[in-house]
Amino acid sequence: MKSMKNRNMQLSIQQKILARATLADIVRQRQAAGEQAVFTNGCFDLLHLGHVRYLQEARDLGDFLIIGLNADASVRRLKGEERPLVPQEERAEILAALQMVDYITIFDEPTAEELVNTLRPSIYVKGADYASVQNSLPDPKRLPEAAVVQAYGGSVRLLAYIPNHSTTELIARIQRLPSRS
Repeated sequence: MKSMKNRNMQLSIQQKILARATLADIVRQRQAAGEQAVFTNGCFDLLHLGHVRYLQEARDLGDFLIIGLNADASVRRLKGEERPLVPQEERAEILAALQMVDYITIFDEPTAEELVNTLRPSIYVKGADYASVQNSLPDPKRLPEAAVVQAYGGSVRLLAYIPNHSTTELIARIQRLPSRS
């Protein structure tokens, strides 16, 4: 019998994309069995090296990695009407194809606070660009999820940001390319 840690190898891409309630049940079961859930969230509009390294580092912190993926409407509110470039179903499928990703759920709220409170992961992860300018602690204005995690006894980890590896910067570089007619 294979261990729960190897479970993501058994799941197809579509089986990794779950409704919130279904995922909450799985997280409770796995954490009750002694495993640590790691959670992160974001738009993941154009997957790039910064995302891949970040997700691998996040996965290495626990036993299974969950991504809360911003829904299309949420991305538009955060990034503007021209985004996302890739629809939520496609973004979810691309992320689910990554070996280090165990589960994905799509959320439409302005922040992931409600989702984090429902799933209650052991570890909540974001990039170090969410740190306060005064110290290396999470900026509560930009990362309200941190307070939710700390309230139930979970931990918050900020991972190193890879400079010049953001979707916004990638889009800007693409827009500067000369057009070919």
